[in-house]
Amino acid sequence: MEPSIFRFVWKYSWRQQLVILALTALSLPVLYASLELPKIIVNEALGGQQFVFDVFGYQLDRTQYLFVLCFSFLALVVVGGALKYVLNVYSGVVAERMLRRLRFLLYEHMLRFPLPHFRKIGSGELIQMINAEVEPLGGYVAAAFTVPAFQGGTLLTILLFVFMQDWKLALAAIALYPVQIVVIPRLQRRVNRLAVRRVHQVRRNAQRIGETASGILHIHADDATLFERARFGHELGKVFFIRFDIYKTKYLIKFINNFIGHLGPFLFFSIGGYLVIQGDLTLGALVAVLNAHKDMISPWKELLQYYQLTYDVKVKYEQVISQFTAPRLLPQARLDAPPPADAPDFVRELRARGVVWQEEGERVLDGIDLALELPVHAAVVGPPGSGRRAFGLVLAGLLTPDSGRVWVDDQDLHRLPESVLGRRIGYVGPSSWIFDGRLRDNLLYGLRHHPRPLEGDDPNQARRRREALLSGNPPLDPEADWVDEALAGPAGSPERLRRMVAALKLVGLYEDVYRFGLAGHIRAAERPELAARLLQARRQTLARLAALPESDRVVEPFHVDRYNPQATVAENLLFGTPVDRELAMARLAEHPYVQRVLEATGLARDLLQVGYRLAETVVELFSELPPDDEFFTRLAFVAPEQLPELRRLLSRLDPERLEQADLNDRVRLLSLAFHLVPARHRLGLLTPELQRRLVEARHWLRRHLPPELEGRIAFFDPERYNDALSIEENLVFGKLRHGRPRAAQLVGELVREVLRELELELAVVDVGLDYPCGVGGQRLGEAQRQKLAIARELMKQPRMLVLHHPTAPLDPHEAEALVPALRQALRGRTLIWIQPPAAQVHQFERVVGLEAGRVQAVREPEPATVTAAGEGMVREVDP
Repeated sequence: MEPSIFRFVWKYSWRQQLVILALTALSLPVLYASLELPKIIVNEALGGQQFVFDVFGYQLDRTQYLFVLCFSFLALVVVGGALKYVLNVYSGVVAERMLRRLRFLLYEHMLRFPLPHFRKIGSGELIQMINAEVEPLGGYVAAAFTVPAFQGGTLLTILLFVFMQDWKLALAAIALYPVQIVVIPRLQRRVNRLAVRRVHQVRRNAQRIGETASGILHIHADDATLFERARFGHELGKVFFIRFDIYKTKYLIKFINNFIGHLGPFLFFSIGGYLVIQGDLTLGALVAVLNAHKDMISPWKELLQYYQLTYDVKVKYEQVISQFTAPRLLPQARLDAPPPADAPDFVRELRARGVVWQEEGERVLDGIDLALELPVHAAVVGPPGSGRRAFGLVLAGLLTPDSGRVWVDDQDLHRLPESVLGRRIGYVGPSSWIFDGRLRDNLLYGLRHHPRPLEGDDPNQARRRREALLSGNPPLDPEADWVDEALAGPAGSPERLRRMVAALKLVGLYEDVYRFGLAGHIRAAERPELAARLLQARRQTLARLAALPESDRVVEPFHVDRYNPQATVAENLLFGTPVDRELAMARLAEHPYVQRVLEATGLARDLLQVGYRLAETVVELFSELPPDDEFFTRLAFVAPEQLPELRRLLSRLDPERLEQADLNDRVRLLSLAFHLVPARHRLGLLTPELQRRLVEARHWLRRHLPPELEGRIAFFDPERYNDALSIEENLVFGKLRHGRPRAAQLVGELVREVLRELELELAVVDVGLDYPCGVGGQRLGEAQRQKLAIARELMKQPRMLVLHHPTAPLDPHEAEALVPALRQALRGRTLIWIQPPAAQVHQFERVVGLEAGRVQAVREPEPATVTAAGEGMVREVDP
């Protein structure tokens, strides 16, 4: 990183800055001419005594001469404006490119931080610095040479023009500039010091917000919300008082600038007027000088603001750079270098000699000596504080020791590039990070080692490539498939799916992904073959469900001519699933077309009555129940806190004149009726006759559907795949019958049986791999995240896998089953398991005992092991 903003700007944009200076130089003669022309118009065309003018050999009278001068002035305005437009746009583009470059350099620099540095600087601070704090620096890049060149040149041009008219007026114009030059910078330095304080405080606030979001569970669990609000309010108060001081000083600067700016006309009118009266200055010259002074105010203000910006940006840049200057940065070559030809295969020996690593002055590893023949399956055990976490990170090449060395196959492990370490060594800790994206993306994350360039005939691709190069970013396409096909198989191939499925089964995540697939959606237009096969599976599923005895039938299938008592009134009316928010269940009753359907079919009044009676029943039966009563769960559409609102609704309605009620009240009643499920709620409000009329209304709705609603409802059709339904809902094509025990389990077993017979189970799992994990894997459970992290490392097929208590989030049975499964999968390769389940230590070939940062023993496992009470760790018994 460049130590100063000026060197950064010049190093990466000196060519563009020269172009900006050239454009500036072109604009100055145009500016001078546009100042001179008004004087000529006043003195010669309007106020002179000459009646015939010679212009390039043409004889013009006074009127013709006036219009020639006026149109010349207009032409100069257009040319000057065009040059300024080009200059501003070009400067803006250069600024954005430089801002993009700076953010990329900071992000790249962050990737080089040693792991312990991330404990000293919070993610909130890094986000604030890379996103918000460098924003003003981009604006300065455009101004770095443009403002002093253009505005300074403009000011000098205007001053030259004024001096050419009268030197006394020129001196009057600049008489108070020295005052501004002395006073304004002093005030600005105070503003800058306050701005530095504000930046530090805003960073602390960002860190506080991030800490609150991360610790929200404990804040609520400890009833600390009031304390946290008070603490955050106190921090906001600090920002307020800093900004208050900034405002006072900034507006004082503005007051001084405005006062001096308006003092100029006073001097011109007094001194210039006196000179005109005395005959020492023409009126045209005075008018021109006044015009010029008006134009001079703007560049002078711009130069003062430029000075202020320069100082501010200088301080901000130095602050940001200081935060990104971490000790012991990883060498850039370690991140970028390709695998060397003699990269170790991890097949001979792993040796550590005198490895020391300390944190905050305390030795965590204190002279580690170790020798293991490879490949080996070794367990590392030790009490808390033994340095086991740091030991695992050192062996994985993720932590560089302060002294000592680690060799693998006679090569220094920590001198190898990440293209070797990240591909031949896998590491999983007790809590793993899952990236935002699909489950598939996370599973293949460790195999993205084949960069794809931005290429092709698409103009957008060419533009993206050009701008990436001009901004110092890699011209690569992250949306392309970077996956190493030798390890994972070609994209979209059965081989790749087979390998992912094998990893999922090994870690016990297969069933979860299968369920994600059943709950997932596909688009029939994008995957017609799969949709057709799923329709075949639907037919078989429905046939088997229909073959069950009536007493065992657990699904009420959709039928276009029958009311489905297991579905809501709204679902029966639409006979489909809305794909538009305006037709969603919560807003369906207010949709104009739905209201039109109810009016046309005569159902509006009946459903208003149903909604009114339903509200009466709910208020009467459930008013005295506690909020956590199971009846509210059964109702589903009425929460306990909504009961007072329903009472107020009933109190203002006349049951005999519901159709004349306020529109919002009618919508509320219809919404209640739309949520009613006869088989579930059993309130007797939907008579068979009303159900029959709802089926008729269903047909009316479909027949008269307006063109603008085409495609916004996915109608149920037994011969078409419904994109709005999940895969399982498409297969079952109906609703589970309420009150049937184990209905969901029976349907799930039947569906799986059909999928297996048609060889569609893996296709469903493939859909499940598109499940979105959320930021940090928040849409997954803790155990699912950990299993996915282990599967991600297995997909790399590493030569050595280092695991540090990876089974911490798993239940004991899953943890114990995982050890033999991983040992089987890693036969012929190295597995180093730090703190394995106590009962599984004997399965390893070597046991390494750690204590106080040193290796105490390396031996074969013995049956005589003692489990430390309450710690889940194993201590070797000396013979």
